[in-house]
Amino acid sequence: MQNYCAVPNCHSGKSDSQPLFRFPHDPERSKKWLEKCQRKDLMDKSSEQLYKYYRLCGKHFETNAFDNDTQGKVLKDDAEPTVFDVTTQPQSGLVKRSKDTTKDDESQSKGRKKTKKSQPEGVTEDIQMEPEEDEQKKYVKALFEVVLFLGEQSIPPTWPADNEEEQLMSSTFQALLDYRMQCGDQVLKKRYAESKQCCSSQELTQLIEVCEKHVRCKVVEEVKQNGFFSLVTDHLVKISGEWCLPVFLFYVDQSKCQQERFVGFLSLEGDRDTLTEKMLSEMTDKWGLDMERCRGQAHSCSGTHFSQIKAFAAKLVEKYPRAVLTLRSTHALNVSLASGIALSGVQLVMSTFKKIESFFFQSPLLQLELEHAISMFYPDKEDKANELKEICRTSWTAGHEAFEVALDIIEALLLCVDSVHDNEDMRWNDQIIHNALEISKALADFELIMTLVVLKNVTTLTQAFGKNLQGNAADAYLAASSLKAVLHSLMEVDDNIDVYHEFWYDEAVNLAAAMEVPVKVPRSFLRKHQAESGAIQPENYYKEHLSVPVVKYIVSEMKELFYEDHLKTLRCLSLVPAVIELYKSTQPDEGNIQLFNNDIPNAGTLSAELHCWWVKWSKKGKGETFPSSLHETLQLADVKFFPNMLAILRLLSVMPSLASKNSCDVTHRRFKMYMENTPDKFKSKSLAVLNINYDVESDLDAVVDIYMKTYPDRQEVPLLSDV
Repeated sequence: MQNYCAVPNCHSGKSDSQPLFRFPHDPERSKKWLEKCQRKDLMDKSSEQLYKYYRLCGKHFETNAFDNDTQGKVLKDDAEPTVFDVTTQPQSGLVKRSKDTTKDDESQSKGRKKTKKSQPEGVTEDIQMEPEEDEQKKYVKALFEVVLFLGEQSIPPTWPADNEEEQLMSSTFQALLDYRMQCGDQVLKKRYAESKQCCSSQELTQLIEVCEKHVRCKVVEEVKQNGFFSLVTDHLVKISGEWCLPVFLFYVDQSKCQQERFVGFLSLEGDRDTLTEKMLSEMTDKWGLDMERCRGQAHSCSGTHFSQIKAFAAKLVEKYPRAVLTLRSTHALNVSLASGIALSGVQLVMSTFKKIESFFFQSPLLQLELEHAISMFYPDKEDKANELKEICRTSWTAGHEAFEVALDIIEALLLCVDSVHDNEDMRWNDQIIHNALEISKALADFELIMTLVVLKNVTTLTQAFGKNLQGNAADAYLAASSLKAVLHSLMEVDDNIDVYHEFWYDEAVNLAAAMEVPVKVPRSFLRKHQAESGAIQPENYYKEHLSVPVVKYIVSEMKELFYEDHLKTLRCLSLVPAVIELYKSTQPDEGNIQLFNNDIPNAGTLSAELHCWWVKWSKKGKGETFPSSLHETLQLADVKFFPNMLAILRLLSVMPSLASKNSCDVTHRRFKMYMENTPDKFKSKSLAVLNINYDVESDLDAVVDIYMKTYPDRQEVPLLSDV
């Protein structure tokens, strides 16, 4: 990325200070900017490359090109550069190298000499020369280029070997350095000729850690520049034998779009009493996050580490009360609720779901086997069979109706995996046969059947509520007003659990009989309590250890997740024009909006501005369409005339419970790909940050400076030995 103006002969960012503005994303506007600033040498660059790596300073735009309220800091959407020095002429080779510099550009740069050239009359020459780097910095820079490349491609720098020296000498890192030398890298060649030494494992680790810190610093700085953010964590992962909590930051960028960035891992190892403080300290002191700017948090709790994550969330709310605890909108409510229940039966169900999803993802032939089994169990209900087949082609185990679907197809599932395990036609390999057996054992366990029945019946009460939360703004607004009814239904079940459990138990027993599964108490419980089989009645056991705790947990979790501050944020969706038009007889409640009083430009004018906003959108013209989402509302041209509304809409947009799926799907998908595609022995917390954030613009000169300052005693960085 340039830190100076791309216009030839312009000294902004060097001799004087001017705000710099990215080239537009739009190809047509980007081309116009390029023509205006006379940079023919950049004509072959794509609009994406221009947007990422090139800037124009503010003095090339007239006053009317800026938004009036931003004091020259924000350009209008249709702004074009028009102010240029008459002596400016197009010059090639003046742009600082970026990631996208071609080999031809590089050779031209190397061949450039500091000589006087003939110029047309009245044109002054101002060839910008890159400062000379000493050889040590050039050498370290070459090492960092290799490290960043490995991180971007998710390639492990070293491979297992008998000892550290052999490991480094046979590493990918060394191979890439060898390749660069063969391609003519004179700096590497010279250093290799002078000192044929191996880089130690510690030194390579230092290079990777400095890259990680630099990329994280860039991410945190990007978030800071955009104001408020929310903290989002994912399910725990194990890296190098250590349980780690993946952390993401959710925010709204300058173009008013929701964005998510991966910032790193927090270790969950250590003393439980001090663990939460340690995690908070790492985020603030080591990562540089300003948690006072955090306005929301969402966590994907798992039963095995439920207490640790809950303690972390509670501590966040205690220290930063405005970090509202919410649900992550991209996760179905029912599945999220079940994931946090630390009961053996529930965890058996959730782990089996993961195995089922992974199993049928392996091959379309396995999917066909399941569909064939479904047809066999619904011979007289073709419509129902087709509906279930269609559902099974999706990620149904993560959906709102996961437990209901599981019970509808459980008999077909068992038939399918048993058939695969038998492998009579010798179609399946040993791994598939083994996986089929594991799923078969789980499905033929009465504990799983009983748990599915309980989860299905309890989460039926929260199903519509959860779907509304993932719907449009009007649906989410409706969900906030329906919570009381949902809680009332759950409490009614809790008060009459004896009656409800009797029905649930009968349903599970009938299904188990159809599947030829014996009804019994889990063997693990009998062994733990040294009780004989038959000494404890299954109906009583499952009531006390399953039905009662599941209902109580879901009631408690719904109250905790959707407490007053969270509900107020959901009710603030009444500011979305489509919701105002839907409920035009009632002005949005100012009491909910006052939750953001400390974060808006002028709380004193809130009432008047809110009324004007309501009047504007409460009357719909014929054929007129109003924005129906936060994103669409933020993109309105008129929203800048309502500064308080703009600030509140931006704050609502950083709430995890109101995130659109597309806004954070890319980053989360990169994270999942890294965790799924990287073998356990090669997973690295540092390299994961580099890989997932490969699109973050890295300043190699800055990385080198950080390294030299961090390790000032190391005058020389040994070159890895040639193989």
